[in-house]
Amino acid sequence: MKTDIQIAQEAVLQPITEVAKQLNIPEDELELYGKYKAKITDEYLKKIQNNPDGKLVLVTAINPTPAGEGKTTTSVGLGQAFGKLGKKAIIALREPSLGPCFGVKGGAAGGGYAQVVPMEDLNLHFTGDFHAITSANNLLAAMLDNHIQQGNELQIDTRQIVWKRCLDMNDRVLRNTVVGLGAKADGVVREDHFVITVASEVMAVLCLAMDMKDLKERLGKMVVAYNYQGKPVTAADLNAVGAMAALLKDALKPNLIQTLEHTPALIHGGPFANIAHGCNSVIATKTALKMADYVITEAGFGADLGAEKFFDIKCRSANLKPDAVVLVATVRALKYNGGVAKSDLGTENLDALKAGIGNLEKHIENLQKYQVPVVVTLNSFITDTEAETSYIKNFCEERGCEFAISEVWEKGGEGGIALAEKVLETLEKKESHFKPVYEDDLSLKEKINTVAKEIYGADGVNYTPAAESQLKKLEEHGFGKMPVCMAKTQYSLSDDPALLGKPSGFTIQVREAYVSAGAGFVVVLTGAVMTMPGLPKEPAAHRIDINEDGVITGLF
Repeated sequence: MKTDIQIAQEAVLQPITEVAKQLNIPEDELELYGKYKAKITDEYLKKIQNNPDGKLVLVTAINPTPAGEGKTTTSVGLGQAFGKLGKKAIIALREPSLGPCFGVKGGAAGGGYAQVVPMEDLNLHFTGDFHAITSANNLLAAMLDNHIQQGNELQIDTRQIVWKRCLDMNDRVLRNTVVGLGAKADGVVREDHFVITVASEVMAVLCLAMDMKDLKERLGKMVVAYNYQGKPVTAADLNAVGAMAALLKDALKPNLIQTLEHTPALIHGGPFANIAHGCNSVIATKTALKMADYVITEAGFGADLGAEKFFDIKCRSANLKPDAVVLVATVRALKYNGGVAKSDLGTENLDALKAGIGNLEKHIENLQKYQVPVVVTLNSFITDTEAETSYIKNFCEERGCEFAISEVWEKGGEGGIALAEKVLETLEKKESHFKPVYEDDLSLKEKINTVAKEIYGADGVNYTPAAESQLKKLEEHGFGKMPVCMAKTQYSLSDDPALLGKPSGFTIQVREAYVSAGAGFVVVLTGAVMTMPGLPKEPAAHRIDINEDGVITGLF
């Protein structure tokens, strides 16, 4: 059996100028990064603003398991299937982070015969967007420390600095650091911290900005510290906005690549969904809607994280109205949620399936609360049995969901035709009445409680004294009308990764809250979730190599 990277490397790619022709993009409206990657010019984005919008389809999933669910694979395969049916479709996805690529999760290009390519470029440096975001973030950090060193005119309280440095790598030893050691000229000694680049507010700002003007306004609002009077100090106060925006000039433009079947794909932005808002850029999504009849996008991890943030943060901010949702599940993952060990998932086990299907049930319930039509798709494996598949199909249809099998990993677009036809049928027959799950005028605690109870199924929320104080302070500073971005484990509906299936009788533990004023939301940290991950005992980096001919191996 060929690996994902072997399949990708054997593919015959079209020049990106040819892929662009499917979308009627002239060659001179592309900024080429070699033969197979390009950015779309600002001028072209402005030219298509009055085009009618296509239909927006969100792909999400049940909670991830070690068995793998194939959400990105399904997104890519669905886009390819639309192409097989003669539909003008485009895929809009996030860029992968180097952290998980070298850690546990691997890349994010899809899998099998449903991949975006060039796979190696996408999973490694791509077009440099993440480097630009990292540089802009750390420029602001440097300017903050320099301001303090040069006399601290803004009276910044060094015990209340909230801006963190960032790096696009899983590097746990940087979570908590001390800076400024050495001579007086080396700066003020203080505790500092790093987050992974995908958790930086600069990433969130870039992904939610409508254009350069909006980007600069959002950058200026970012809170970096508090002064001795307890008032926020912003990036605008440090006069950092212009230089940061200059670094982000090219990163703001969406990237165009292709699938294995030459379906156009806009890959842009990449916040994690467990510790950030988990969606590709608003610019890419809105651009895709102006260029195609059908746009397939996805949100990170399970629907309790990515889809919730797509609906309650991204759609609210950008005035997007999704037309349908595809919910990805697998027989294997549901049996894992029912207590089966990973090594035994290939054996038929209806009892375990019935025990674990509550996870799927809860995600269906949650998505229906947003009043968007839901199609459940089963990403098929050769070990699935007819009895298991039939049980899940009946379960979904009893709950008012359409259902389709997906075989895109094995068959590419051809394996997604049944799903594509079901999505098209749903778009024609069912109308979306999308609305967020909470209103803007609720207090921050009311919003947190709503997500915890309605989406996670918690009995309630416990707050540490620090979190209580932080939330109160944020509301006093006028940030109370913002949506909340819940940072939580992806492996469970709860904040405890060990609670699988559809847990009940639990409470959510909120330990910290801080504002991302430029992004326009309040981040709420729950449980033990980390904003700077670490590498596992056997990182994926051990298996990645390149030979004398420049051929990369080991990526997945």
